[in-house]
Amino acid sequence: MPIVSPGFHGRPRPAVELPPGQYLTEDFPVLSAGPTPRVPLDTWEFTITTEAGRVHRWSWREMLNLPAESVTADIHCVTRWSKLGTRWRGVSLDTLMSGVDTAADFAMVHSHGGYTTNLPLEDLLDGQAWLAYRYDGEDLPAEHGGPARLLVPHLYFWKSAKWVSGIELLLDDEPGFWETLGYHDYGDPWREQRYQGD
Repeated sequence: MPIVSPGFHGRPRPAVELPPGQYLTEDFPVLSAGPTPRVPLDTWEFTITTEAGRVHRWSWREMLNLPAESVTADIHCVTRWSKLGTRWRGVSLDTLMSGVDTAADFAMVHSHGGYTTNLPLEDLLDGQAWLAYRYDGEDLPAEHGGPARLLVPHLYFWKSAKWVSGIELLLDDEPGFWETLGYHDYGDPWREQRYQGD
């Protein structure tokens, strides 16, 4: 007599591989460290400030006139949800950095409302990061970081700062908002770097 009845194949394997500890969601949860800023497009500005203090500026109109890219990426939140195949449009950080002379190795991303997050500069270059202003074919809604947010999909999503206003280039790493509260300085979801010491 067979021990396993015909047709039983054990637990189904997920169709996609997820980082450890993550689960799939069809929703796009809204998580924020504070109130949602409402930034008028006629006063919106994005800056990159070098370690020497040189400031590169773009208005909203200037940003929209830069070459844009469409990006499809999986995103992973430190609160354990993952959303696959998200569709974005925006400007590559490679484009924005093309005229910036710097010896910096690190970046501090600043947002309207005071939020900050730190990243190695190399994680913003070589086709790894965008200033995204459209999501799923529509203008990026404010609750998801509109008018523009940073998109760094290979790291936990808190590194993809909402309502981004600028990037400060640094010679030495400094912790941002969540990093000062114990979150990991880097945040690789595949290595489950959620908190300091992970």
